[in-house]
Amino acid sequence: MKLKTALVGTAILAALGVTPALQAKQFKWTSASDIPTLDIHSQNNALGNGVHAAIYESLVYYNSQTFKPEPLLATSWREVSPTQVRFTLRSGVKFSDGSALTADDVVYSIMRAMTKTSNYGVYAQGIDKVVKVNDSTVDFMMKGPNPVLLNQLTELRIMSRAWAEKNKSVEPKDIKTPEESHAHRNAMGSGPYMVKEWQPDQRLVLVRNPHYWGNNSTNVTEIIYTPIKAEATRVAALLSGEVDLVLDPSPQDLARLRSNTNLKVVDGVENRTIFFGMDQFRNELPGSNIKGKNPLKDVRVRKALYQAIDSDSLHRVTMRGLSQPTGTLVSPQVTGWSEAVHKRLPYDVEGSKKLLAEAGYPQGFEVDFACPNNRYINDEEICQAVTAMWSRIGVRAKLRTLPLVTYFPMIQRFDASIYMLGWGVPTFDALYSLQSLVRSVGSGGDGNYNVGRYSNPRMDVIVDRVKAETDLPVRNRFLNEGLQLSNETVSHIPLHNQIIPWAMKKNVDVVHRADNRLDWRLIKVN
Repeated sequence: MKLKTALVGTAILAALGVTPALQAKQFKWTSASDIPTLDIHSQNNALGNGVHAAIYESLVYYNSQTFKPEPLLATSWREVSPTQVRFTLRSGVKFSDGSALTADDVVYSIMRAMTKTSNYGVYAQGIDKVVKVNDSTVDFMMKGPNPVLLNQLTELRIMSRAWAEKNKSVEPKDIKTPEESHAHRNAMGSGPYMVKEWQPDQRLVLVRNPHYWGNNSTNVTEIIYTPIKAEATRVAALLSGEVDLVLDPSPQDLARLRSNTNLKVVDGVENRTIFFGMDQFRNELPGSNIKGKNPLKDVRVRKALYQAIDSDSLHRVTMRGLSQPTGTLVSPQVTGWSEAVHKRLPYDVEGSKKLLAEAGYPQGFEVDFACPNNRYINDEEICQAVTAMWSRIGVRAKLRTLPLVTYFPMIQRFDASIYMLGWGVPTFDALYSLQSLVRSVGSGGDGNYNVGRYSNPRMDVIVDRVKAETDLPVRNRFLNEGLQLSNETVSHIPLHNQIIPWAMKKNVDVVHRADNRLDWRLIKVN
C-alpha cells in the first residue's frame, strides 16, 4: 500500500511538471499592496502585471538575465514588410481548462487590449489590427514601422476568447468605475500557474497549471501572496518564517535583515522613476484658496515647487540611501536617457520664493496633494517630507494618502491637483514614458497616465515622430529632446529612481529583475 501511494504521488508530481527530486514546495511572499485586478487588460499596474505573468502569457517575454525578448507563445516572427510582422504560434499550448490556444485567441486578446476600457493601449501603440493567417499564424498590421513592437508585446497577455465570451468579459473592466466583470476576480490563462482563490487585500493563492506546456525549473507548486501594508508587520512575518520573501522591505530594516544569518537581501536599481504630476488643465483648482485661476499652469510655480524639494535630504534621511536622485522621467536603463537630462535643478528655497512672487503668489497658496500609502518605497513618508519643504516657501499642501486600490482610479478620474506617481518602463524605451505621461491625451495610449493633462504641441510632434522612426541615432536624438523638453517646461517634478531590495530566507533562490517582478519559472525553495 505504501509503495502504491508513493507511485501515485510521483505520478501527480509528474503531471504537474515536478520531478520527484524537486518535491512540492510552497512559496509565500508579501508586499505592501494587493493587485488591483485579475483582468489582464484593465489596469496597467506593475505589481499586477508581474502576478498576471504567472497566470497568463504573452507572445514574447523578457529573459530574466539579458532582458531581451525571447519566444513564449510565439516561436518565431519575421517582417513581411515594414508594416506587417508575422508570428508563428507555439503548438500544443492549452489554457488551464484544457482547451487549446489558437490564433483566434491571439487576435481577440490584442484587439481587447486596444478597446476603450483597456489601460493597455500604450503597449498596442502603432498596431492597426491583428489578422489570423491560419490556426497557428497571425499577422500584425502596423500603422507604420515600430522598432519596439517586441518590447511592447511582453505586456500584452493572451486570454481565451471563448472563456471571455462565456463569462461576459469581452471588454476589460473600466478602472474608473466600480462595476466588476467576471475577469476582474477570476482568471484562466496558459501560464505555469492558475488561480485557486483570491480574496482582495487578504490572500491570493496560485497552484500549478496541470496543462502547462513549458518545463519549469521551479519546484514551487503553490504560491501564496499576502498583502501587508504595515512595514514592521511585513518584516516580522519574514523573521518569524510566515513568509519566504518580502518584495519591499523598509529601508530602516535593511541593516538588521542583512545581518541575520537566516536571511539574505539582494538589490539593484529599478527601471522606475518616482515623480509628482500637477493639474495643468483646470482653470481653477478644487480646494485651493486661489480663485479664478490655476497656479500650476504657470511654469514658474512648477519650477518653484521643484526647487523647494531637498532631494539630498530625501535620499539620505527618508530613503536611507535607497534612491538615485534624478532630474528626468526615466532611469539610466532606458533608451533615451542621458547624463544631461538626468541632472536636477538645484535646491533653492530663496529662488523658489522669488519665482512664486514673480508669478503673483508672494504669500504662496493652498493646494490639494494626493499620494499612495502602500505602493512605492516610503511613499507616504516622502510626501510628508515634501509637504514640510513646500511650507517653507508658503505653499500649504493639503496632503491626503490613499491605498493603491483607490488611489489609482482616483487620479485617473483627474481628482488630484498634485499627485505622486512611480513610472516603470516595461519596454525599456523612453517612448513608453513620453507617450503615456506627456503626450496630449488622445487615443491609442496617448496620454493614458497624463492625469495632469499637460499639453505641448512640440512634445506631441516629438512623440509621434518617435513612434515610427527606425533610424536609431535619429530616434534616440528625438527621445532625448522629448525628455529635455519635459525638463524645461517642468511637465512633472522628478524625484528619484528607486533602488529595490528584496529580502528573503536563505533557502530561496530568485532572479532579481530591474522591473521588480519575480520570474515564476525560476523560483527555487531549497
